[in-house]
Amino acid sequence: MTKLRSVTLNEKTQSLCELPILSGTTGPDVVDIQSLYQQTGMFTYDPGFTSTASCSSSITYIDGEKGILLYRGYPIEQLAEHCTFLEVCYLLLNGELPNTDEMQQFEGTITMHTMVHDQLTNFFKGFRRDAHPMAIMVAVVGALSAFYHDALDIKSKRDRDISAIRLIAKVPTIVAMCHKYSTGLPFMYPQNKLSYVENFMRMMLGTPCDDFEPNPVLVKALDRILILHADHEQNASTSTVRLAGSSGANPYACITAGIACLWGAAHGGANEAVLNMLEEIGDVSNIDKYINKAKDKNDPFRLMGFGHRVYKNYDPRAKLMRETCHEVLTELGLHDDKIFKLALELERIALEDEYFIEKKLYPNVDYYSGIVLHALGIPSNMFTAMFAMGRTVGWIANWDEMIADPDQKIGRPRQLYTGITRRDVPQHIKKG
Repeated sequence: MTKLRSVTLNEKTQSLCELPILSGTTGPDVVDIQSLYQQTGMFTYDPGFTSTASCSSSITYIDGEKGILLYRGYPIEQLAEHCTFLEVCYLLLNGELPNTDEMQQFEGTITMHTMVHDQLTNFFKGFRRDAHPMAIMVAVVGALSAFYHDALDIKSKRDRDISAIRLIAKVPTIVAMCHKYSTGLPFMYPQNKLSYVENFMRMMLGTPCDDFEPNPVLVKALDRILILHADHEQNASTSTVRLAGSSGANPYACITAGIACLWGAAHGGANEAVLNMLEEIGDVSNIDKYINKAKDKNDPFRLMGFGHRVYKNYDPRAKLMRETCHEVLTELGLHDDKIFKLALELERIALEDEYFIEKKLYPNVDYYSGIVLHALGIPSNMFTAMFAMGRTVGWIANWDEMIADPDQKIGRPRQLYTGITRRDVPQHIKKG
């Protein structure tokens, strides 16, 4: 980060202050406004922080105009094609891809921490069977700090690393338990002989009655979904994790804050919304009707899974997810299934329609991941929990980076106050 230039803030002809311009390794420069209030008595106003860099980070970079997504400098396309999810986890946490020995040790450590404390299962009994999985997940992940409080010194790099391993290892187990509890089926314990994704699929979809045989095509598909969702710069949930962590909260509380934020429909619920939309459309014969509704500004209907607030052109993750989607549908023989036939026809029409091309409303990663998860047999109310499982490593990497940053401060956003100014309590209200 360099400070070679500055900008001057003027009010009419009067110079108010000079502010340094900071340059990173790539991407837009930023104006350092830390001294703005001290120099001018004014704050900046930026609802949603859409023009504000809240931190410096070396983890993930996005260029929405060009459709670029990099994890530690590596293009997402290369990582999804050549790496496993655990290799990407190692990369996000450590800054470099692992060699063979490092990967073997990392994978072995993760495997040995996949089980959760047996008393943790008692938490599930306090929920109704029809409770939303995200409600359960928020409570159970937050409760981990009550069971694993031997490594909660956030100033210790060793303790932070232990917490990172535990979260990456245990969150899939908890996600699977959330699903099993809601369906009334017994919890499935992890098996050390299986890979990370195989283990999760067995815990999620298997039963004690049958042996689980992992399908390599489906395992690869889920592994890719996790890679594509592992991190996405300073989004709402990652910023929430950082804000919670800035107070010195323990890592489990911080990740829980991220899970709660992700639960919001505007953030993590997009792929679930895709399935709900497809079910509403119902049949291929209804597509034209709903396309016209989507074009009508006065109609509340919106096509879910098209366009992205960050990517102004094509979402780089969508191309990869589209390939995976077709691989899964072919493997399972579902191309003629009603819901998937509808999804593929809607995709075809949207990609050819001038309205969507002009507005750059291309299918995004949520559109295809929702279809894939549904094909894998995962119910739509579990989609956001699956998103949280993939994003956990990104949250942890950002939390760890923030704690290690010597410039880190407790988050304290300012406001533009628009309420009533000072006034006195009326005489008839005063007592005595």
